[in-house]
Amino acid sequence: MAHDWSDPSGLYALVGEFNTPEELMHAAEAARHAGYRKMDAYSPFPIHGLSEAIGFRDTKVPWTVFMFGLLGVTTGYTLQWWTSVIDYPLNVGGKPLNSIPPQPYHPIFNAKNFERASQDKFFLAVEAVDPHYDAKKIEKVMKEHGAVEVSECEY
Repeated sequence: MAHDWSDPSGLYALVGEFNTPEELMHAAEAARHAGYRKMDAYSPFPIHGLSEAIGFRDTKVPWTVFMFGLLGVTTGYTLQWWTSVIDYPLNVGGKPLNSIPPQPYHPIFNAKNFERASQDKFFLAVEAVDPHYDAKKIEKVMKEHGAVEVSECEY
């Protein structure tokens, strides 16, 4: 189910904040066993076994998509670079001719305290589009497994 990104309202996921990687692992395993499949985990460092706990399966498709995506990005950027630097350079607002685009947006950035995901906190997000999504059950599972805080994250 695609989401209308232009709509600023709407629920993205219920996000639990954990103090330790073990608590995150236990909550992810419990959520997986409870039937939730649309979830992701965020951590300041890699945690062995976490991808299996959330049900991530590595196949050849992601690598193929990545390679063709890389080819597309390289081709597109090269075309833009050639056009704006070599073929038809314009000085717009004093910016360099070869300036990069702004940072992309993701709804998880709206989660409470999410800036700590790259420092010292661990997060588990169960997306609202999950067929078994039930906020009260998810909150209970997360709290039982040590979530310091569980909050809603909107688009």
